[in-house]
Amino acid sequence: MALTIQGYAAQSATTPLAPHRFERRDPRPDDVVIDILYCGVCHSDIHQARNEWHNSIYPMVPGHEIIGRVSAVGAEVNKFKVGDMVGIGCMVDSCQHCGACHAGLEQYCAEGATWTYNGIDRRDGMPTFGGYSERIVSSDKFVVSISDKLDPKAAAPLLCAGITTWSPLRHWKIGKGSKVAIVGLGGLGHMGLKFAKAMGADVTLFTRTPDKEAEARRLGADHVVLSTDPAQMKAVSRAFDFILDTVPSPHDLNPYLETLNIDGTLCLVGLLEPIEPAVAAHNVVIGRRAIAGSAIGGIAETQEMLDYCAEHGIVSDIEMIDIQNINQAYERMLKSDVRYRFVIDLASLKKAA
Repeated sequence: MALTIQGYAAQSATTPLAPHRFERRDPRPDDVVIDILYCGVCHSDIHQARNEWHNSIYPMVPGHEIIGRVSAVGAEVNKFKVGDMVGIGCMVDSCQHCGACHAGLEQYCAEGATWTYNGIDRRDGMPTFGGYSERIVSSDKFVVSISDKLDPKAAAPLLCAGITTWSPLRHWKIGKGSKVAIVGLGGLGHMGLKFAKAMGADVTLFTRTPDKEAEARRLGADHVVLSTDPAQMKAVSRAFDFILDTVPSPHDLNPYLETLNIDGTLCLVGLLEPIEPAVAAHNVVIGRRAIAGSAIGGIAETQEMLDYCAEHGIVSDIEMIDIQNINQAYERMLKSDVRYRFVIDLASLKKAA
């Protein structure tokens, strides 16, 4: 029988999130049923709930930074058992047969990954609903293990903010001797600082806010550059091998490109649509510089990241909230009034709205 679930949903682009009951599918033989304990709040949740990417399906239950305990497993599942602490990130399925999927890059599936929410199940055509809810059902291939060395609350944002910054740093082989800069100190940026420092890089934060220096250094920055100060920017001309740009809104890339060394790469992990102002060709051509992009990570890479975090004691800096406060949390996020990720305690679903 289908599972009747309690959660919070957006009914339209202009209405606040509110209590909503919906159905999840009858678990399949390869499914894992998870009682959700915690769910991180990603800026993507706001974009999707408010239809800012023009692809929203309503009613929508957001949430793709999910931590919970296994409450049931299908007959074909042998990787997980009831009681295990597990996680689900941005995807719950993919085609499993294209080149990207075979390479462990399910996020780049040629047929399109099935997203944890605001997606369509590729097998039954039903909409997918996310982690602002009491329970979720997913194929075991898209469930990851959470070490008991990790605080499960603070591990929730690793499923999106963590893997989004880990994947490009690993792909571009950041390590000892690398000169790395992070643009932006938010949910993604603070994880970029932690990872780059743990990997052995010399790490710089670019920020527009002078009072963030002490906080940036606490999180792993060796240097802080005020990006609005021409003298400071000139002082780091050709200084970096790799820049991880975490800012999700349009901004000028040209000043950052000028700080890349020969063969340096500026990697976008925010959806800057469009890129404005235009990139000056000489900032790329002179120096053989590259502008690249990266989206989350595959399932094996996500598990690798989680295991690394458990080994090195890395989690997100979080602020816990009740689900009843989600709309206020959205407004605070838009003002950058969170350090650095909200995480919902789903036990609060049992409270009166």
